Amino acid sequence: MLKSKNQVDKKATNASQNRIGQGTEIEGDITSKGGFRIDGLLKGSLKTTGKVVIGREGRILGTLVCSNADIEGAFEGDMTVENLLSLKATAVVNGEVVTGKLMVEPGTEFNGSCTMNQGVKKLDTTKGGKKAGKTA
Repeated sequence: MLKSKNQVDKKATNASQNRIGQGTEIEGDITSKGGFRIDGLLKGSLKTTGKVVIGREGRILGTLVCSNADIEGAFEGDMTVENLLSLKATAVVNGEVVTGKLMVEPGTEFNGSCTMNQGVKKLDTTKGGKKAGKTA
């Protein structure tokens, strides 16, 4: 069946979303091109060209590299967000942050340093970090 230009293929959209549910603990490194929602615990690194959401019960201990991030839960480590990092009132962030733009709600706990618009490069999810093209 033909689809109009305005219709979105739901299968393609859903395939690019990943979720670590509450009560789930993962230890290791994840590389993806899709978005992530973390409601459990990730110990390790997450590198994606998509958006990352850390829910109220979610935690990441390690490294995060993504295009955009909304944090309601906890993060500890090094974070690089290419575009917008949004820290909600319930967020607890400990570590080094590099981002293009930062939005912080009152009540956020932030311990560490934040660098904005300096050295944020286009994301590369290929192995070995080799990428054709220019970086920002």
